Amino acid sequence: MISFASVRPAAASGRPGTRLYIPEPLAAGVVVPLGDDNLHRLRNVLRLASGATVTAFNERDGEFLCRIDTLRRSHGALHAIEQRRAPEPGPDVWLVFAPIKRARLEWVIEKATELGVAAFVPMMTARTQAERVNRERLRVIAIAAAEQSERLSLPEIRPEVPLTRLLADWPADRRLILCDESGAGQPMAEALVEGPAGSPAAVFVGPEGGFAETELDALGKLPIVTRVGLGPRVLRAETAALAALAVFQAIAGGWRRARPR
Repeated sequence: MISFASVRPAAASGRPGTRLYIPEPLAAGVVVPLGDDNLHRLRNVLRLASGATVTAFNERDGEFLCRIDTLRRSHGALHAIEQRRAPEPGPDVWLVFAPIKRARLEWVIEKATELGVAAFVPMMTARTQAERVNRERLRVIAIAAAEQSERLSLPEIRPEVPLTRLLADWPADRRLILCDESGAGQPMAEALVEGPAGSPAAVFVGPEGGFAETELDALGKLPIVTRVGLGPRVLRAETAALAALAVFQAIAGGWRRARPR
């Protein structure tokens, strides 16, 4: 799969600037074959050679300093040298959203991955007007954002699901934070301070034009729903999603931890 993460200079700590998501098992001393897309990236885009160092990561094994062992036209491999970061749990927050136009949706996936979303759940509502979600394309974007942002895990990108079925199957222990454009919600910062910290949560953002009244009624009947407001201005769907995620991470999510070095 293709990865478009930008290359950053090596950090002051000596961390290589090139970071790769490698789904294969990583452990010190293991030689890991490169997939076609990472091989192309290292050889033809970055013009690296055997002996150069990169970091490789996945959610199961953590992050490893690696040396390029082989880099030929049809074959490449990394030699994992040492673990730099152990696996660690991320904030358990989903983004549930009505799909929007492709370019704006891709931007949301990129930025919400950087913000630490664990799963993206596209929901089909009465007023959803977007075309079908290209999950493979969104996964490519999520990989690049994970590489750039130094997270260890990739977010799950789920198939589209009708809102009625989503609510029928909703897990009872996952708090649903509904971004309510009607103005009836409590200010989000206040609602999060008052709510349980560290519990599974989902940020719900409706379609352009908002939820239908019947949909709001169905949401309001769930005991785990918290209606929240995002201030006095009317926000576009993509702006609301990222604003809500930023508030969540600052108050109840992963921003309370220091950045890894």
